[in-house]
Amino acid sequence: MNIGIDIGGSHIGIGLVDSNGEIIKQKDKYIKVKDRLNIEDFIEKEIIGTLKVWQKNNIAIESIGIAAPGIVSNGEIKYSVNLGLFGYNLKERLLKAFPNAKICIKNDAKCAALAEKNIGALKKYDDCIFLCLGTGIGGAAFYNGKLIEPKRSSGFEYGHMVIRSNGRTCRCGNRGCFEQYGSMRIFKNNIRYNLKLPKDMEGEKLRIAIRKNINKEVVKRVIDDYLENLCIGIANIVNILEPKAICIGGGFAKYEDILMEPLKEKFYKASHLFYKDNLPEVVMAELGNKAGIIGSALYIK
Repeated sequence: MNIGIDIGGSHIGIGLVDSNGEIIKQKDKYIKVKDRLNIEDFIEKEIIGTLKVWQKNNIAIESIGIAAPGIVSNGEIKYSVNLGLFGYNLKERLLKAFPNAKICIKNDAKCAALAEKNIGALKKYDDCIFLCLGTGIGGAAFYNGKLIEPKRSSGFEYGHMVIRSNGRTCRCGNRGCFEQYGSMRIFKNNIRYNLKLPKDMEGEKLRIAIRKNINKEVVKRVIDDYLENLCIGIANIVNILEPKAICIGGGFAKYEDILMEPLKEKFYKASHLFYKDNLPEVVMAELGNKAGIIGSALYIK
C-alpha cells in the first residue's frame, strides 16, 4: 500500500491507499490563517507527525505520493501562488524523516485527474479534460487515454490563461487570469459580499444561505456572471483540445445542486465554442476530496 497526500489551498489530506485506489485510513487537517504565516513548517509538521504515528502503529512508510498545488518539478514546489510557496523542496525535507521512502511529488490537479481517469468519472473517455475549481483553478488533459505531461514543468495551468484584457490582478502578478473569474474562491467571495454575509462563512452554512436566497436578483446575477466567465474559460480549453468529455472537480462539486445544471444549460448554448456540432459531455467528478489522495498514491513511479 502507498501513502497519498493532498496539499490543497485549504486543507491537507493524508491517506493509506491500496492497489485498487481505496483509502484504508485517512486524516484531514484544515489550514487556518495563522498556519499560512509559517506554511512550510505547518506542512512538514502535519505530514511527518501523522506518518510517524502511523509508523508506530505498524504501517510501513515506504512509498509516499504527494499532490501539491502549482508548478512542481523534481520534488520541488517551484511556484505555488495560492499557498505562497516558492522553491520549496518538500521531498528533500521529508527524506530526512523517512530516508528509505520513495517519494513522488506531482501537481495536485494532475493527481486528481489521474484518479478520476482510472476509477472515477473519466474512466470511459480517451480524450478528456479535468478541471479543478477551488481556491484556484488547475487541470489536466488526456489524449488517447494518456495523461499529457510536458517535460519542462507541470503544464496545463488553466487558471492562468487570460480571459480579460487588463482585468483583475491575479496572485500570480498577471491581469485578467481565468482564476480571478472562475475559481470557487471568487464565487464565494462575491456571494458573501452581495449577501452581506460574514467573510469567514464557509461550507454548508454558506450553501444554505445561497439556497435560501436563490431567487433574489442579486444572487441570480452573481451566479449568472460566474457561470458566464466559467463558460468562457471552458470554451477556450475545449476549442484547443477537442475533448470528448470535461470533468469538473474541486470545491465546485460541493455546490453541484446550485451550479451544475445552470452551467450545462449555459455551456450547451455553445455561444463561445468553435465546433458547435460536436459538444463534449460535461460531467461531475465522482471522487470528491479523495481524488488528490488517491491520485498521488497512483502516481508513484
